[in-house]
Amino acid sequence: MAIVPHTPALNHTVAPPEPAVRWECRVYPGQLSHTSQVRTDLNTDLNRMTGIPAEAREEMVLCVSEMFANACEHSRSGQDPDGRVVRTLEAPVPGLVRVSIIDDGARAGTVVDSLPRVPRRRTKHEWEQAERGRGLLMVGHLAARWGFRPVLDFPFCEGLGTVIWAEFTLPALATARGNR
Repeated sequence: MAIVPHTPALNHTVAPPEPAVRWECRVYPGQLSHTSQVRTDLNTDLNRMTGIPAEAREEMVLCVSEMFANACEHSRSGQDPDGRVVRTLEAPVPGLVRVSIIDDGARAGTVVDSLPRVPRRRTKHEWEQAERGRGLLMVGHLAARWGFRPVLDFPFCEGLGTVIWAEFTLPALATARGNR
């Protein structure tokens, strides 16, 4: 007697999960002067979604502009005359919006690790005097989750680019998508 594993039949009465909503990627020159265009384009794309409170939209736009500025400042995107930064936007599941910024990779001649980092601990006086270094702290505070990863996760592709992403939970979107 052969033993055959039993595979239960699929339940076709349960609706499949909704597919992720993705917007077309936007590509920008790696120059800080394009930050206002990044902000405008994100606002335009977010306006296509209903149910995003104005405050949440402003927080997303602020985080993306900080992430874009980091890419311009700390990667080849801002160093090379032809450097580029890519912005992606998606709603992978109802109630969640993910925005990513992709840079061109480590600056030429950079010996130290150039991955995004929250600044080291500073004293109150050091924070008051610091002119920079608050952007990722702000992203960490405003986003539900954030992080970074290499564009390609292969050892021989190290330095080809970094994806920094931030996720925002918006319960109203889960309800709006479910009621379509």
